[in-house]
Amino acid sequence: MAEILAICISERKGIQKHPVPEAELRPDHGIVGDAHAGNWHRQVSLLGIESVRKVQEKIDFPLKPGDFAENILTEGICLYELPVGQRLRLGPVLAEVTQIGKECHSDCAIRKAAGDCVMPREGIFVKILEGGVLRPGDPIILEP
Repeated sequence: MAEILAICISERKGIQKHPVPEAELRPDHGIVGDAHAGNWHRQVSLLGIESVRKVQEKIDFPLKPGDFAENILTEGICLYELPVGQRLRLGPVLAEVTQIGKECHSDCAIRKAAGDCVMPREGIFVKILEGGVLRPGDPIILEP
């Protein structure tokens, strides 16, 4: 079963994200309290732990949730294979995939430290359709 491993936010743009025990997600906004939330197509970012492990194997320092600037760290689902438009239930929250990957800016701290950033290839972005409170351990279910 696919699940949420961590939820991460940053209060300002340009700083690393940090884990929080739970988060409120609002429709047409994203995560309350996250600097990247807003009424646009990249409200919340998701990255799989499987993708993080690919980079972890190549470096000698530990990676933590939020190090790739992801809002939600997942396990058990290949996010980057989901099509744009796919809806998924994140615990009580309904989200829709709006973008696969992104352009990585040249000042990316992880790219500088690890020589690679997996978020541009394997991270995804969603917009929130139905809100709710999300916690680590909540299931991820693909909607038909």
